[in-house]
Amino acid sequence: MYAIVEMQGQQFRAEAGKKLFIHRKAEHEVGETVEFDKVLLVDNNGAVTVGTPTVSGAKVVAEILDQEVRGDKVLVFHKKRRKGYKKLNGHRQDFTEVLVKEIVL
Repeated sequence: MYAIVEMQGQQFRAEAGKKLFIHRKAEHEVGETVEFDKVLLVDNNGAVTVGTPTVSGAKVVAEILDQEVRGDKVLVFHKKRRKGYKKLNGHRQDFTEVLVKEIVL
């Protein structure tokens, strides 16, 4: 059983026991249980339910494991040819690690 759920503006495939890295949710503490109710699709052993736009009554229950996760460095390079202009910027995105506990229909 899996579900496609929208978390923090991105869509993830959530399965029970799977760890996900979502954009930082600073308002929650480590160990806290959160519920995501924007479930777009649910596959229950071959029975697919597609929401319009969300599946009513479905939610994903997850536990926050870590708040201090940093992603890989993303480099942004700008250049204008023949002008001698080059600029290199980079950043590391902050993520929250969550563990999907269950999918409730």
